[in-house]
Amino acid sequence: MTTFQWFLFFLIIQVIHFLGTFQLYKKAGRKSWEAIIPIYNAIVLMQIIRRPKWWVILLFIPIINLLMFPVVWVETLRSFGKNTSKDALLGILTLGFYLFVVNFDPKTTYNQDRDLSPKTWFGEWVNAILFAIIAATLVHNYFIQPYIIPTGSLEKTLLIGDFLFVSKFHYGARTPTSAVSFPMVHDTIPIIKTRSYLKKPQLPYFRLPGFQEVKRNDIVVFSWPADTVRKFFVKEKGIKKPIDKKSNYVKRCVGIPGDTLEIINGFVHINGIQNKLPERARTQYSHFGFNKKGVSSKMLLDNGYKNFTRKYRVENITQESYDAIAPYILGRITNDINNFIVITPSAGLPPRLLGKLRLRAKELLDIQKELTLTLKEARELQEKGILDSIVRKITKTKTANSNFFPNEIPFDWNEDNFGPILIPKSGMTVELNKSNLPLYKKIIREYENNTLTKKGSSLYINGKETTTYTFKKDYFWMMGDNRHRSEDSRYWGYVPDDHVLGKPILIWFSIDGINDGIKNWKIRWDRLMTTVSGSGKPTSFFPYVMALIIGWQIFIYVQKRRKA
Repeated sequence: MTTFQWFLFFLIIQVIHFLGTFQLYKKAGRKSWEAIIPIYNAIVLMQIIRRPKWWVILLFIPIINLLMFPVVWVETLRSFGKNTSKDALLGILTLGFYLFVVNFDPKTTYNQDRDLSPKTWFGEWVNAILFAIIAATLVHNYFIQPYIIPTGSLEKTLLIGDFLFVSKFHYGARTPTSAVSFPMVHDTIPIIKTRSYLKKPQLPYFRLPGFQEVKRNDIVVFSWPADTVRKFFVKEKGIKKPIDKKSNYVKRCVGIPGDTLEIINGFVHINGIQNKLPERARTQYSHFGFNKKGVSSKMLLDNGYKNFTRKYRVENITQESYDAIAPYILGRITNDINNFIVITPSAGLPPRLLGKLRLRAKELLDIQKELTLTLKEARELQEKGILDSIVRKITKTKTANSNFFPNEIPFDWNEDNFGPILIPKSGMTVELNKSNLPLYKKIIREYENNTLTKKGSSLYINGKETTTYTFKKDYFWMMGDNRHRSEDSRYWGYVPDDHVLGKPILIWFSIDGINDGIKNWKIRWDRLMTTVSGSGKPTSFFPYVMALIIGWQIFIYVQKRRKA
């Protein structure tokens, strides 16, 4: 819906409200015309139903208002003598139109001195739950949102199993665009596994003022622009989602509007200078470790290196035993039952499970193993003498492909050598030609809602022939710190400013092995209550927080003892 259509819809709602309540306003000692004036009519209604005026604010906050409207309908009915459960249900199920019946009923009287407290324990319980949901939704949508790191794209800066608090107010909270949505969930309602929102109507994009711009090298949570999946890790037919219901990604913003970005041999260069990352950033690259006697997994683990895979030849395999070990394997190399080889993470196959299943598994040692390491770790590993040599993986050969942005031939970019590419800025004008059109056509069509057609050698935007384009939005370039294990802007391109969601500020909890089953969970105590950004080694504030909580509880206990 356009802004004008929403304005028209708002006026229609005001007319419906007037027709359904003007007699009620009069019976409450007010003037009938007060029911037609926008906003003022809501303030007067709060006085009539004897509820705080700040409720009016909640009526205009997307998603929150969907929870508040039924409350106001029921409160209005009760103010005019309709106190039964049947009346409340009729008010809610008719979407408030039951008020028309009450409004035109000559027997309706206003109960100015009604008791505002619930009559039953059930009513009290519903009231408490409802306003808890409203408060939580308000915080979730506009202030702080919890987030879990599900993949290793930012390892080792952020780890799989980190629980984050993401600030919505740093960059300015983005108001929901889906007008009708189930509160406190994202795109899918748990358990019943169905869509949590209606695709129509859609509210216009709006962002509240923030106190900080997205800076180069900030870690940012954003809506994945290329999202066509209903659920992560589930392959199915692509779907189109509204912005606020797209899957949330967390990456590092390495390029801001106006930057020229190029990746040379795996290192990001901005405006011709190699990008310098913050002190806490721990960028990882794939390396090849070599040992003529075979690379020992045990030696790597004993020295604290875990980001590698292992190969096992498994004997006596059956379908039942394979199903039992399936959660611990990444894939199969062969399907031959007499030479059954699987790939596992560095943890390998659990010996107890193998014994229980009566399986024999032997690890196959390769003279070469691919390792995910920081540059510092690679140097340290070389110095320890565990490997004969270690070489960073760099894809230097450029071949025309559609795997990397802009996903068209003849572009020949790859994960290690990419660009140069200009990151668009609002108000910036570029020349359009056959060579650079693939870089910008998605922006022109999808992100900035224009029609783009090509007739011969001429380009037409919104029906007008042109050779230039002026961008309406700012765009960002997002990449993971785990450079060879991250699906990021190198694969799907720019992130529009309206897709930016928030800034991670705190790791409040962290579980090692979160994807390996609850029995294998280990709390990373050193990461609890640590800040995401900042200089120096991350420091856990968990002991101080616990000391504060314990001290507060002791204080309350002492105060109660004194009063007693």
